[in-house]
Amino acid sequence: STQSTWGVPRKEIQAKLAQMFRVKDENTVVLFGFRALFGGGKSTGFGLIYDNVSFCKRFEPKYRLIKLGLAKKKEGARKQRKEKKNRMKKVRGIKKAKAAAAKKK
Repeated sequence: STQSTWGVPRKEIQAKLAQMFRVKDENTVVLFGFRALFGGGKSTGFGLIYDNVSFCKRFEPKYRLIKLGLAKKKEGARKQRKEKKNRMKKVRGIKKAKAAAAKKK
């Protein structure tokens, strides 16, 4: 039979670990790499607990900070960002601002 939920939500695990280790800020508990075992009922993963949010921001990779909501995702499509970067490489000085604004029709 299929269960209604697939596993324990990451936020719940984060809250439980924060409670177990007496952590004040839940954002300092970083969870990743979870795998559910075949048949369900159990999953394993990794977790890191930082002393404070500033340490967390310094050592965690950007994609995990974005997942936690501690960093902003880059705006725009990847291809557009790359095209803008390459347009910027072709000009120098104050013309860079014009090159950045170009091609926005």
